[in-house]
Amino acid sequence: MICDLCKSDKNVSSYKVEPKEEMVNLCETCLEQIESGNLDENHFNCLNDSMWSENSAVKVLTYRLLKKLWRNDLLDMMYMEDDELAWAEAEQEELRDSNWNILKTWDSVSVIKDLDVKWAWKTLKKWTTIKNIKACEVPWHVACKVDWFWNLYLKVEFLKKI
Repeated sequence: MICDLCKSDKNVSSYKVEPKEEMVNLCETCLEQIESGNLDENHFNCLNDSMWSENSAVKVLTYRLLKKLWRNDLLDMMYMEDDELAWAEAEQEELRDSNWNILKTWDSVSVIKDLDVKWAWKTLKKWTTIKNIKACEVPWHVACKVDWFWNLYLKVEFLKKI
């Protein structure tokens, strides 16, 4: 078995391409980088070849990685059927805090620096604990409420998961 992306044969395992049930084969290096979110662009030069795969799951994963690497030059050359493109765009972006921990709905977080809250004329103090955050429609933000303000949207980069 070889990696569908980089063609390595070291510690290859199956990886499910969400939200469908289709699997791709990934080596230990590709899998570790994809799961951690720390993508090494030099390692992923292999995407130049995998973008032409006939396997839809490989194309979808390649598309997502190219997008994260800001490789619009390759994305512009890539051909995908409408259903493949819809699948690739259906990926849920994971919200990650300042320490790169995954944030989920109902998690508790603390604020890592003083934040001035527009329209409230107040400051949200450093280390304030906020319970029951929710993912929202604003990219890279969470919706929450504090004692003195409802419907507060905070950037995840200023939060730390508790």
